[in-house]
Amino acid sequence: MLFNSIEFIIFFPLVFIAYYSMPHKFRWLLLLAASYYFYMCWRVEYILLIVASTVVDYFAAIHMHKSKTKKQKKAFLLLSLFVNLGLLFGFKYFNFLNDSFREVFNYYNLFYDVPAFNVLLPVGISFYTFQTLSYSIDVYRGRTKPERHFGRFALYVSFFPQLVAGPIERSTRLLPQFSKIVSFSNSQVVSGLRLVLWGFLKKLVIADRLGVYVGDVFTNAGEYQGLHVLIASVFLHIQVYADLSGYTDIARGTARALGFDLIKNFNLPLFATSFHDFWKRWHISLTKWFTDYLYIPLGGSRVVKWRWHYNIFIVFLISGLWHGANWTFVIWGALHGFYQLLEIWTNSTRQKLFKLVGLVKVPGLFRILSIATVLLMVSFATLFFGAKNLNDSMILINSAFSEFNISSFVNDFSKSINLQLSFAVVIFLFVTEFLHSKYNLIHFIKQKPQIIRWSIYVIMIFIIFNFGVFGEKEFIYFEF
Repeated sequence: MLFNSIEFIIFFPLVFIAYYSMPHKFRWLLLLAASYYFYMCWRVEYILLIVASTVVDYFAAIHMHKSKTKKQKKAFLLLSLFVNLGLLFGFKYFNFLNDSFREVFNYYNLFYDVPAFNVLLPVGISFYTFQTLSYSIDVYRGRTKPERHFGRFALYVSFFPQLVAGPIERSTRLLPQFSKIVSFSNSQVVSGLRLVLWGFLKKLVIADRLGVYVGDVFTNAGEYQGLHVLIASVFLHIQVYADLSGYTDIARGTARALGFDLIKNFNLPLFATSFHDFWKRWHISLTKWFTDYLYIPLGGSRVVKWRWHYNIFIVFLISGLWHGANWTFVIWGALHGFYQLLEIWTNSTRQKLFKLVGLVKVPGLFRILSIATVLLMVSFATLFFGAKNLNDSMILINSAFSEFNISSFVNDFSKSINLQLSFAVVIFLFVTEFLHSKYNLIHFIKQKPQIIRWSIYVIMIFIIFNFGVFGEKEFIYFEF
């Protein structure tokens, strides 16, 4: 079931009414049933994967807590890791590695006859796998005690607002909320629905509008040249942001209307002034997951310099693979790792250069140039992120830096309503987020009289219905 579907428009109000109509002690059961139904709307049998992961991690955590020796605890942790990562590997990465091996063997004319595993990728498997793994690891480390209520733990794994595309919640943050007695709060519900409305606007008006142009350029690699490809790469970066952050806003808004607080997953990443700053603002729950469960265990920055640089690079490499079972995603992750290292390696040189040309004396200009540099280099990486394969990526890169015919682009722009609207929604997003960074638009709206607040909501609904792209298009991160 998609958030941007008629089914969800019916589903959520029914869950909302039933939730606040029943006693607190039964609410977990309603939410668990609703979450399982929500997931089964994609493919009924894949609910078994979530149930299997839930059962294994529930009992593994309890036995870890009971274990008297570290060896016993480690055995149950390994059980959790084996089951969860095994399911993730089998459904997401087996065919990728199998096909890679087949190409290598064929290149050397060696026999290789391992068949493909022809199944549909379970939606959201990367997200709920990481969420439940964090719970097992935290219990093993002694940072949290195991949840004894099986139903509430099952709800933690499958909570429908953030089940298929995050944010990735920690058990220490979300599990206690399921035990809280929640009373209906008009202000909280309105706050949640306001966030849902903004999420729908970002998804339907911005992300899906940009997706029309981006999809055409990336699907037909080689047919577009120069500015078309460069602008499509920037638009794809903005589309991915609007799509995933739009999903997160809807997830956080629906959860808030039910009395739950989900982590903020984005913090104005389009205004990042460095690559380090970008990853502090972008997909925060995933970045923090990799930091806590991979980067720090590898040694983080508390090691010799070469090993620190290695840790940074390997984390980004694996992050790329997390996004998709394709060499394009591996290279995308490697590029972001290289950006981080390049920023570290050139830091002192850049500071001297900026002082020499006087940029540091003009902070506004310095900030704009920094934002533009990050935006363009991250957008360049999307030439791998959005391509179907490496061959298409190379074609797109070659096309991006050839035939800079500005007059031809201007001519195409004047004829394409969709391209004009795409530029309009990008400007709208930047202006809105800039104003929010300066004045906190949510607080600004809340302080206005009711007639002004509702006028703003009506205008947002008007924009969605008149400029949105409808057709129940999936969120981009459902593929991961």
